[in-house]
Amino acid sequence: MDIAMKIKYENKVKAAVFTALPVVVGALSAAIAGDMSKQSYAQPPLSPPAWVFPVVWTVLYLMMGFASYLVYRDCDYLLNDAMKCFFYQLFVNFTWSIVFFRFKMYTAAVVVLIALLLLTLGTAAQFFKINKTAGRLMIPYIIWLAFALYLNIGVAVLNR
Repeated sequence: MDIAMKIKYENKVKAAVFTALPVVVGALSAAIAGDMSKQSYAQPPLSPPAWVFPVVWTVLYLMMGFASYLVYRDCDYLLNDAMKCFFYQLFVNFTWSIVFFRFKMYTAAVVVLIALLLLTLGTAAQFFKINKTAGRLMIPYIIWLAFALYLNIGVAVLNR
């Protein structure tokens, strides 16, 4: 294998690892959170059917993972400010499902979700500075988090 082919192969592997990382983190969080499909609580208006959540989250995780790869690729080192923001928001994302589903602490989950939304806004801003496409890939995630915040607040209010 010549050096050019080796570099292309290594880049594809790195892209796959970065893209898959949020999916793995989300799956681990879901496993710890427990069976989310058997939850019984009052839901606010506009709540989508249960099957929508894993589909949307998988797509969003893939998009944010690929965005993180683009930032990694375009930077000199892994732990730049943008990637630190990314890993912080990914950790907070990991905790939300556990707080909401495992512990049924709906109001605490609102606080976690607000922190997640703020961290994700910061991550997107950092990504935009390095790679515009990476920043744009974060926009659907931000929109979904805002919608999730509405849903979470609704569940917290309806299930006191």
